[in-house]
Amino acid sequence: MKQTILQAGIQSRLDENTLLREMGKIMTVVDDVKAKARRFYFEVVLSLYSCPDCGGKLKMMGTSRCRCDCGQVLDPTLMFQKSVCCGAGLIKKTFHYACSRCRQSVISRFMFDEKVFDKHYFREMMRQSRERKQQKREVLRQLLASSRSDPLQLTEVPDLTVIPGLVEDLDTFIQTEMPGLCDLLPNDGRRFDMDQYRRHIRSVLGWSDLRFSAVASLLENTRQDRVWRFVTLVFMQHDGEVDMVQEASDLFIRRVFHETDR
Repeated sequence: MKQTILQAGIQSRLDENTLLREMGKIMTVVDDVKAKARRFYFEVVLSLYSCPDCGGKLKMMGTSRCRCDCGQVLDPTLMFQKSVCCGAGLIKKTFHYACSRCRQSVISRFMFDEKVFDKHYFREMMRQSRERKQQKREVLRQLLASSRSDPLQLTEVPDLTVIPGLVEDLDTFIQTEMPGLCDLLPNDGRRFDMDQYRRHIRSVLGWSDLRFSAVASLLENTRQDRVWRFVTLVFMQHDGEVDMVQEASDLFIRRVFHETDR
């Protein structure tokens, strides 16, 4: 429908403009002369050759294809033309013919204004290209796999004092004194339940940023609670659940929304 309206509009403009109307007539004449010249060209060129099966007359039927009345269809460039450089037969590439010996490009005598395109050759080249890319990816995958470090096995409790200033920096970050890891454990033997803290943090996170200090404590021991909250957030950030940004003396928590959350 749109194409019909567009054609009608173009025809209307042509009818209104005398110059465009006359140019259209000239282009029609040029196309007609070109078609006749093309037919005459192929008649002259193919008159020098005959069907290799029956010796009959050949007639061009498309780009790089001719046909005999006996039903034989062939590519005249590959059948009859030789390369000037080596005198060897030709091969068909994606967009041109080439010498089968030195691979130099050769202009076909059996083409008027067409451009050669061998879809079978193109398909084969694309297949080989995909295979080479797949082989490169596999070599890279194996290289990365062989260079991967072994799993880290901790044989002793980490000592924060090994890194100078780390304890002091953590104290400043969580705004409380952190004398040692043993002091983080409650006297009643209660263990750190990360899943409980994860559910608690998820329940208070919304669409806007949330301050770390605004997350309610689950324990009466606020110092211990801040440490466990922070440790949980580190793991949540690693799993892509939240993003954390420090500003001044507080930490801003931002929930990461995925496509399945919308």
